[in-house]
Amino acid sequence: MQLNFGEYTTNVILKREIPFLSDIERTLGLDKGASFKPVLIADENTSYIAEKIRGSSDVPLCVIKSGEENKNWQSVEKILSCAFKAGLGRDGIFTAVGGGVICDIAGFASSIYMRGCRLVFVSTTLLGMVDASIGGKTGFDLFDIKNLAGSFYPAEAVFLPVDALSSLPEKEWKNGTAELIKTAILSGGDFLDELADNREQITKNNDNKKLIINFIERAAAFKGGIVTEDLRESENGKRKLLNLGHTFAHALESAAGLGKISHGEAVAWGIVRACELGRALGITPGARAEKIINLISSSGYECSCPHPLTNDTDALLSAMKSDKKKQRNKMTFIVPDETSARSIVLESESEIKLLNNILGGNI
Repeated sequence: MQLNFGEYTTNVILKREIPFLSDIERTLGLDKGASFKPVLIADENTSYIAEKIRGSSDVPLCVIKSGEENKNWQSVEKILSCAFKAGLGRDGIFTAVGGGVICDIAGFASSIYMRGCRLVFVSTTLLGMVDASIGGKTGFDLFDIKNLAGSFYPAEAVFLPVDALSSLPEKEWKNGTAELIKTAILSGGDFLDELADNREQITKNNDNKKLIINFIERAAAFKGGIVTEDLRESENGKRKLLNLGHTFAHALESAAGLGKISHGEAVAWGIVRACELGRALGITPGARAEKIINLISSSGYECSCPHPLTNDTDALLSAMKSDKKKQRNKMTFIVPDETSARSIVLESESEIKLLNNILGGNI
C-alpha cells in the first residue's frame, strides 16, 4: 500500500517476516549502488529484533530505555547523538524498530536531524501496526503533557512484520486492541461486529495469523485513507476523528502519572467516557453506546469512573485544558455518532458541568 502526502510518500509493507537490511535498502530503491547509511533505533524490548535486522553488518544500533516514562527529550537527544557520532548526513536513514514510543521519538529525531533525514519504521507491536506507525505524527511528552512537542513527518517505508507479534506480551497485545476497536468504531460497516464476534481471539496473542493480518490490513488501510486527505489534522478535516477517546485518555495518562497506564488502556477508558458524553448530548444512540461499552468491558479493560489510578477530577480537567487538540482555547472531544464519530467543542456552563459529572462517575 502506498500513501501519498504531496511532498511525502509512504510505502506500507505488511508481511509475516521481519525485514533484513537488504529488504529496507531495496524498498527505498537503494539496491543499485546508491548510498545506504542507516542507524537502527530500538528500545530494551526490541533490540533483539534490531540485531536480527542488522545481522553481521556494522550498522550502528541506538538502544533507549523502554516505556512511556522514557518518551522524553533525553531519549531524542540520545538518538541524535548516536546519528551524529556515526557520521550520518541528511542522506542518513533512521530505522526505528519498536512500537508507538519508538516510532514517535525516532520519527521526531529524524524530522529535526540536519533539518530532516530519511525515516523507516519496522513496527513490532499491534498498536504500532494498526495506528502509531502510519500517518506521520511524531513527538514526545513534555511538562507532564502527553505528546506536547512533535512534528508531522511520515516515514518513507513502514514495515508491518506480523511474526514480530508472536512474542508480544499480553499487556502490549491489549494495548493495541484498544486502537483496533477505535478504528472499527470510526470505519462503520461491519468491522465493529466482527471484532465483537472474535473478541476472545483479538484480546490476547494467539496463532490465528490470518485473522490478525486481516484486521491489521483493514485498520492500516482505513487510517491511511484518512491521513492522506488530512496530514496535519486541519480544523475541519477528518483526521481529528482518529482522536476518539484520546482527550479523556491523555488526561488520564497525565493525571495518573505518565507511564502508570498503557496508552491503549487509557484509550479504552476514554472511549467509554466519550460514549457517555455523546449519549448525554444526544449524539451517540443509546444502543450504539451500549454495544461499544460492552465490547470494551468484555475485553477486559477498566471502564469504571473515577478510574482506580486517580479520582482527581481537577487534575483531569486541567490536563484536558492543556491538551493540544483544543480549539479556540475550548476543550475538544470526539464522540461516536450513528455510524462513525464527530468532533464537538464544550463551551457552555451546562456542558462543563456535564463533563464534571462524567469524570466524577455521576452519569
